[in-house]
Amino acid sequence: MNARKVWSLVILAAGLSLVLSCGSTDMGITSTVKAKLVADEIVKAAQIDVTTSNGVVTLTGNVDSDVAKSRALELAKETKGVVKVIDMIAAKQASGGGDAPEPARSLGEVMTDSGISLSVKNQLLDDPQVKGLNIDVDTRDGVVFLTGSVGSDSEKLRAIQLAKDTKGVKDVQANLTLQKS
Repeated sequence: MNARKVWSLVILAAGLSLVLSCGSTDMGITSTVKAKLVADEIVKAAQIDVTTSNGVVTLTGNVDSDVAKSRALELAKETKGVVKVIDMIAAKQASGGGDAPEPARSLGEVMTDSGISLSVKNQLLDDPQVKGLNIDVDTRDGVVFLTGSVGSDSEKLRAIQLAKDTKGVKDVQANLTLQKS
């Protein structure tokens, strides 16, 4: 074998070793879980945030169904190096639930959900106690889903209250994690 081929094999082996060893680090676990979510046909990976700390994976987001939620949790739990999975996923259900198709909604209803999201987001951004840029707002059939991080329990309670007080809101589902400064 010539020297060039030997060096190529050494570099390839080193790269493979690095990839395999990264799988057990928090960053490697996070990357692996995200890759599994992207490859899965049931889960919409863009709807789920993945973080890992000391092998504990936290899944946060709003998915379209309980099936997608269960599948995402299953994929994370099956990942090598995962010690525990924390479920911060909310499943958005269309009225009627189950496998039934989502009922047709008029343009006014769609705009109402969008309008509610916009109103809630504006409330969060305008409030001096809440860091609204750290909170994602989605609305489905009048149910507001808050996802993100807050600095304190009082900020979390304030964000929930602002959402509940917004016109048109039927319920609030908060997936807000406490982030230490």
